Amino acid sequence: MYLADFHTHSTISPDARNTMTEMARAAVAAGLDELCFTDHMEPVNWGTQELRTSYQWHELSAEFQKAQSAVGERIKLRLGVELGDAPRDFAHVEKLMAEAPELDFVIGSEHMLSQRYHYDDLYFFDPADEAEARAGIADYLHQVQLLAAWGNFSVLGHLTLPLRYLNENHGFHLTFDGFEAEVETIFRTLIQNGCGIELNTNRGNEPLPGEKWLRMYRQLGGEIITLGSDAHNTQFVGCALRERQALLRACGFTRFCTFEKRQCVFHAL
Repeated sequence: MYLADFHTHSTISPDARNTMTEMARAAVAAGLDELCFTDHMEPVNWGTQELRTSYQWHELSAEFQKAQSAVGERIKLRLGVELGDAPRDFAHVEKLMAEAPELDFVIGSEHMLSQRYHYDDLYFFDPADEAEARAGIADYLHQVQLLAAWGNFSVLGHLTLPLRYLNENHGFHLTFDGFEAEVETIFRTLIQNGCGIELNTNRGNEPLPGEKWLRMYRQLGGEIITLGSDAHNTQFVGCALRERQALLRACGFTRFCTFEKRQCVFHAL
């Protein structure tokens, strides 16, 4: 079984705890074959609504080189980013990304609601009831469709992300049931644009997305899919990869992907 974690964060991300070197060593200890760093890169400065003027690409590259030196040939390391909230300003994102070093992989993801919700981060979205929560999900999916149509990334990250916060943090028991048409449109758009999706192991909690949506993606012809723990510290590096490979097999997949120099590499499940 080939084990690759393609969604991890280091201290380059403002919400992570460990350096790339520490994360790489944890991946070796967990028996992984491949690890990709996907630190946050958004068009706005963290915790504000101000467009950032630049990104710390030099720091990112330097930390990656340190990690490579620390683990040597014991594991394949890849350099990527989690490109969040690009619909906020696609042109600005493209300008920032043009300054990036050569990347292996880019996750496209949405963490914010639209201007209607004052660009609230999903983490802080605290609806009063289920109706308000579902309205927020609808708004989120509209943002994701904009992102999918743009398509300048490798895979769409954690499609059902709102459920992480609504259910795990706020005590709801919601699903994406009722949003089948929206999700199908997103999947068809991604496939047409040559993009894939991520199966986010959610640090061992409910996978994002779950079985129903994985089956839909596969039935629509989707093949490009990566696995990532979304680890923000060493504790969760490689978490639940084996179990989620079994889930992919149950959903009709026979292989999953890693990326090198933005090119998909398939591995048998």
